[in-house]
Amino acid sequence: MHPFVFIILSLPLLHLETTTASHLVAVVVNDNGVTNKCLDKERHALLLFKAGLQDPDGHLSSWTAEEDDCCSWFGVMCNNQTGHVTGLDISNHGLVGEISYSLLNLIYLNHLNLSYNSFHGAIPTFIGSMTRLKYLNLGQNGFHGTVPGSIGSLTKLEHLCLFNNSLYGTIPPEFGNLTNLKVLDLNSVGRCRFENLEWLSSLSHLERLEMDGISLAKQNHWVDVILSLRKLSYLSLGGCELSQVMHPYSYSFLNSSSSIHTLDLVYNKLTSSMYPWLFPLTSNNLLHLYLSYNMLDGIPKYLGKLCSLTSLYLYNNSAVVQFPDFLKNLSGCTSLTLQELDVSHSQFRGILSDEIQKFSSLKILNLSENQLNGSISEKLWELPMLEKLDVSSNYLRGVISENIGRSKLSVIDLSKNSLQVVPSTYHMSNLSYIESIDLSSCKLGPHFPKWIQTLKNPTHLDISDTGISRTIPVKFWDMWPSRLRYLNLSSNNLSGKVPDLLSNFDDNSVIDLSFNNFYGSIPNISSTLVSLDLSRNKFYGGITFLCQIVGGLLQFLDLSHNLLTGKLPDCLWHFKQLNFLILGHNNLSGMLPPSIGFLIELKVLYLYKNNFSGELPLSFLNCTNLISLNLGANKFSGNVSAWIGENLPGLYVLILRSNNFFGTIPLELCQLENLQILDLSANNLHGTIPSCLSNLTNMVQAGFSQEQYVHHYYSYGIDAAYVDHAVKQWLEDEHEFLTIPRLLKSIDLSGNRLSGQIPSQLTNLYELIALNLSKNALVGEIPREIGQMGNLLVLDLSRNSFSGHIPSSMSQMTSLSYLDMSCNNLSGRIPSAGQLQLFDPSKYSANLGLCGPPLTKICPGDEELEVPTLIGESDIDEHWEWFYIGGVFGFPIGFWIACGALLLNRRGRHAFFQFYDSFKDWVYVKVMVFIANLHRVMHT
Repeated sequence: MHPFVFIILSLPLLHLETTTASHLVAVVVNDNGVTNKCLDKERHALLLFKAGLQDPDGHLSSWTAEEDDCCSWFGVMCNNQTGHVTGLDISNHGLVGEISYSLLNLIYLNHLNLSYNSFHGAIPTFIGSMTRLKYLNLGQNGFHGTVPGSIGSLTKLEHLCLFNNSLYGTIPPEFGNLTNLKVLDLNSVGRCRFENLEWLSSLSHLERLEMDGISLAKQNHWVDVILSLRKLSYLSLGGCELSQVMHPYSYSFLNSSSSIHTLDLVYNKLTSSMYPWLFPLTSNNLLHLYLSYNMLDGIPKYLGKLCSLTSLYLYNNSAVVQFPDFLKNLSGCTSLTLQELDVSHSQFRGILSDEIQKFSSLKILNLSENQLNGSISEKLWELPMLEKLDVSSNYLRGVISENIGRSKLSVIDLSKNSLQVVPSTYHMSNLSYIESIDLSSCKLGPHFPKWIQTLKNPTHLDISDTGISRTIPVKFWDMWPSRLRYLNLSSNNLSGKVPDLLSNFDDNSVIDLSFNNFYGSIPNISSTLVSLDLSRNKFYGGITFLCQIVGGLLQFLDLSHNLLTGKLPDCLWHFKQLNFLILGHNNLSGMLPPSIGFLIELKVLYLYKNNFSGELPLSFLNCTNLISLNLGANKFSGNVSAWIGENLPGLYVLILRSNNFFGTIPLELCQLENLQILDLSANNLHGTIPSCLSNLTNMVQAGFSQEQYVHHYYSYGIDAAYVDHAVKQWLEDEHEFLTIPRLLKSIDLSGNRLSGQIPSQLTNLYELIALNLSKNALVGEIPREIGQMGNLLVLDLSRNSFSGHIPSSMSQMTSLSYLDMSCNNLSGRIPSAGQLQLFDPSKYSANLGLCGPPLTKICPGDEELEVPTLIGESDIDEHWEWFYIGGVFGFPIGFWIACGALLLNRRGRHAFFQFYDSFKDWVYVKVMVFIANLHRVMHT
């Protein structure tokens, strides 16, 4: 047929096809002149998918029925010629919902990325019908249920990610059908397991494999399977219980060569017995090796022969390792290529020897938090490539001389050692380009180091607790451009006035001048600060400088323990990011300004021991994020506001003691279920004790509900010393003790005019540590169930009008170390069981009806017994009394004093408290119980 005739005959068909297509697609010519066509069916499928989602941030706002071209929608990718939707990438946009069946209508879809959202429900089995998919990423969502075996039907798949979900069951062996797979990420997929690993051998194209958190304890010969994957370059098996595998490899694979360049085996409790099977997984292709969080007591010499290794991570290793031997085993060709070595937070011992000079390529060396001792080898400063050095928190000693000035270091941390740094100004001038230096707890003093003034571009300077005294040279404050982000001069004996600090600091900077002898008025401060600590100095005058800080970046402000006077200025609207406002132990006065309500992010307000007065402003209602409110030892008046219970649901510390509050205890306080320190003592409150205080569930349940906040306090170094002062008045004197906030749970209502009986519901607060109801007008009998408060260490019911017998259940209170029931109308026999007879008789005095030991009064029907009076008995008893009180509260005090230096270092604090908080609290309770038992034994 002639071509011209063919064209003429084809025109009607072409017209029909065009007319039909016009009803199916929307034609749009884009900026590049390419025609995109969005099919109605696929556009409708996307709209149905969106209809089942929550989109709080409006990322899918362009997905509307009015917008014809779905190819222009956010996250949608189309084929430029056909208009078919080929890709959907809407990761990390806060979407919530389930995967809709409508996606099946996107029959040409080859790329689907829904990661980092909040998709939930089960992964639908129909996803196995989307057979064109090459890329599927459902990671970091809330999927639950089993992993559908239908995914094994996606034979074109090259990239499969299911990481960070809540799936369970068996990883389907059908995954072995995914022979084109290059990436398989099952990291933290949930509580999943393998029946076997043989199917992995079919994935011959696999380049990256992550299976962290899935147990391989029963998978013998798993090393053989891995070695069969010839293209595998990245392998991550963290937390896979590898130490429990009986036979990880067969000898036939020992000579196999691995292509792996990154190997991650962290969190497996591995010991040195793993080195035979590690050997075939390592070769000269290996660049990065992660062995942290294990129990390795050394490394084999073959790791020193990996001539391409650049990074070795062995931090948080629990076994003892001799560091000189460790360096020798690494000193083959590895020493010439290794750039990063991190063995921090481990048990490395020995000296930092001259062997270090062989590691000429090192750029980053982290030896912190170990047990290294001796002097630092001078060869360390000669490493030509070394940029970052951290040897903090060891037992290193000796003198760091001018050789430090020959290095190329930009980051130095020598803190918390017994090092004396005495380099000359001349040699230290070579460090003019240094960015970060931390010498805290080293020995620099007594004079202010002149070489510091040669630093030109520092961003981080910490010379806290270094024995420096006298004044700081004036030039120190003006010598840098505005790059400094962290300045810590705390815990020295520095004095003098501090000039204005308006232009020396970069955005989000930190200044800590606490625990010194600076005096004068507080200088004007840069608006770029996020943290300012001037506490425990001798600053005087007002705090109107706050009105000059207008940047709104400040998050932490501590001016406590100074000589400040005047009012809190009414310009706090500048501080909408402020989390911590610490002004305690000053002479500030006046009413709280209304602008305090602008502190909408405030978590901690500490105004203890000032002269503030008046009623609490209603604008406080806006401070709904408060978790610690300490207004004690001021002159506040008015009723205890009901809105405290209604508007501050996260409150766990409420201290209003020693003020002029009056009225009744509002029932709304019972809504504070997180509360664990309640102190309303020494006010003018009247009425009864609310029975609903039993609703304070944090005092019923073991543990601590605000763990995340406490660690946040530690990172700023304020914790107990500022946030959680709980000032108690057990006798005539005030005994201020620093609490362990996660442990202490206390109620103090003493020194008021409360009346009525103790509500029996109060005895349901099983986890209460201290209860003080003394110096009130309470009447009636002591609740019979009080003995179930078995964790009480301190109980003071003195100076009331209680009557009746002492409940026999109190014999069960074996942890009780301080008890005072004096000055009441109690009668009958003091229970003989338990330890109630072991307390000093004065704790039962002025109860005319009481009898029996430890009192000399004989109960009716008892034979008259002589109670021998020992010489100096009253003196001994008085000493024991204070011993017990000191035992209860002395341990926390001593602990915080001993760790004061640690609290002032931001970098060390977080790690220290994370690993030792639980142990510390356990020791505290055990010591208290031991003292109580010792008391009982010594008197029996």
